[in-house]
Amino acid sequence: MPVDGERTIAYFSMEIGLEEGVPTYSGGLGILAGDTIRSAADLHVPMVAVSLLHRKGYFYQRLDARGVQYEDPVEWAVDDFVKPLPARVQITLQGRQVHIAVWQYDVAGYGGGSVPVYLLDTDLAENSEADRAITHYLYGGDHAYRLCQEAVLGIGGVRALRALGHTDIQRFHMNEGHASLLTLELLDEQLRTNGGSITPEAIDAVRRKCIFTTHTPVPAGHDKFPLDTVRSILGDHPAFRHPGVFCCDDTLNMTYLALNLSHYVNGVAKKHGEVSQHMFAQYQIDSITNGVHAATWVSQPFAELFDRYVQGWREDNFSLRYALNIPHQEIWNAHQHAKRALFECVNRESNAGMDADMFTLGFARRAATYKRADLIFSDLERLRSLVSKDRPLQIIFAGKAHPRDQQGKDVIQRIFTAAQKLKGRVKVIYLPNYDITLARMLTSGVDVWLNTPQRPMEASGTSGMKAALNGVPSLSVLDGWWIEGCIEEVTGWAIGSAPVAAEQPTDSAADAASLYDKLEKAVIPAFYLARRGFIDVMRHAIALNGSFFNTQRMVQQYVLKGYFH
Repeated sequence: MPVDGERTIAYFSMEIGLEEGVPTYSGGLGILAGDTIRSAADLHVPMVAVSLLHRKGYFYQRLDARGVQYEDPVEWAVDDFVKPLPARVQITLQGRQVHIAVWQYDVAGYGGGSVPVYLLDTDLAENSEADRAITHYLYGGDHAYRLCQEAVLGIGGVRALRALGHTDIQRFHMNEGHASLLTLELLDEQLRTNGGSITPEAIDAVRRKCIFTTHTPVPAGHDKFPLDTVRSILGDHPAFRHPGVFCCDDTLNMTYLALNLSHYVNGVAKKHGEVSQHMFAQYQIDSITNGVHAATWVSQPFAELFDRYVQGWREDNFSLRYALNIPHQEIWNAHQHAKRALFECVNRESNAGMDADMFTLGFARRAATYKRADLIFSDLERLRSLVSKDRPLQIIFAGKAHPRDQQGKDVIQRIFTAAQKLKGRVKVIYLPNYDITLARMLTSGVDVWLNTPQRPMEASGTSGMKAALNGVPSLSVLDGWWIEGCIEEVTGWAIGSAPVAAEQPTDSAADAASLYDKLEKAVIPAFYLARRGFIDVMRHAIALNGSFFNTQRMVQQYVLKGYFH
C-alpha cells in the first residue's frame, strides 16, 4: 500500500457528515461517508475526499404541536470550520462558465494519519446569482438544479483534484450515483490524451479506475434526468450515443452510468448485494456491509469503560469482543450514565418529563414511508395492553422528512397523533432537528433500538450499529445489516419472520403483531424482571456486533477488494 502522503484514492460523496457544526449531510449516507473517511485516516489509507460546500445545509427542522414540519435554511459560519484554497476550476453549464472554489477540511486519524476533504463552492462573485446558489442546498431544487450540482461534484471534482496536484489518483470511489459524471470527465481525459473517438480501450481505462457503491433499492435513490435536460445543461457528449457508457434510451440514469464505468460494484450488506444483483442482473455486484466509526459513536461512559477493560479498542475495533469480560454492573452503570445524559437534555429542551427508570425505546431515522416509523402504533389498544404500572414504556422518536416528501411528513404527524391518544399510558416524544449530536445521545441513552423497515428496502442501516457499540441492543425487522447481526436473544431481537424474496410484499400487520409479541413476552420482561440476562444481551451487542459492524473492518475490505485490487 502506498504511504498516505501519496494520495491515490479519491472518495466522492454528495454529502459528508464531518462534525456537528458543518451541515453538509442529511442522514445515513453522509454519516457513513464521514465515518469512512475517519477510518481511512486511522488506517493511513492514502485517500482524499470530495463533496460540496452546502452553505444552506439540508435544512433546520421545526415541528409544531400537530407534528407539521417546517424547514429553515441552516446558518453556519463557513470559515470557522474550513479553510479556502487558492485553486479555482471551471465547468460549462448551459453554455456558461461556472467558476468553482475549493475549501479544505482535514480529518485527523489516530497515529498521525489524515484525509483532506475538498468542498466545492460556486458562491463566487464571478458567477451569476443562479450559479452562485448551485451548491447551497443539499438535495434541494428541481431536476435541473440537481443535475447542475452533480456536474459540479463529478466533473468539477475531478478538475479540482487535478488543479490541487492530485494527478496520480488510481481509484475513484463513487459513494452512490450522485458523482457518476466524474466518469465522463475521466473519459474526456482519456480522449484528450489519446485523441479520437470513444474506444473500448478508453472505456476500459476509465473502468479500471472506478468503484461504485450503491446504497438503496428505493427508486428515489437512483437519480434520472431526461436527456433533453442533460444536453441543455452539459452539452451533447459523445458518450450519450455510446452503448458501452450510456443506456436507458432518452434518460440519463446515474446508477447505470456508474455501473457501466466501474470495475468494482458493491451493495452495503449481504442481503442488499443480492437485491442489487437482482435489480441489475447484467452486472457483477459484490457486497461490503456498512459500519460506523467506533471512536466517534461510543459515548463517554462506555469509552471510559472500554479504556479500563479493552485497552487499544480505538486502534483495533475487533478487540471489543473482549467486552464479554466486563462485569455486568459496570456495563449497567455506564448505560445509566448515558441514559441520564440523554434525559437531562430531552427534559430540558422539551419539558417531556422522561423517566430514566422506565424502559425506553428509541427510533431515529429519516422520515420516509418505507422505514415505517409508525408501525408500533398500528394497534393502540394492543400497545396499551403491553404496559402497566410495574412495566411502563416510553418511546423517543427523531428524524427529518425531505421537504418534498409529503408522505414522510404525514408519518411524523401520525406519530404526534398517536402520542396524544396514548397520553397517560405510554409516553411518546418526537425530537426535532435530528443531527449528529442528538444521534450520539439517542443511540447511547435509550434501552433498546427499534427499527421497522419494509423489507427489502433497508439496504443496510447504521443507527443500530451505533447503538450496539453502546450496549444498546436492537429490536428490528430482519433486513439490511440486522440479518447478519441478529442472534435472537443474544445480540437483540428480530421482528417478523426470516427474510422473504425481494418480489414478495412485506406484511405490515404480521410485523406489527410480531413487534407487540416480542415486546410483551421477551424484551420488556427481560428489562424489568431478568436484568442480568438483559445485560448479557447488552454485552453481546458490543462484543459481537460492535466489534464487527464498524468502518475499520469495512474500509479494510474496500482496500482488499477495490482500492488496491
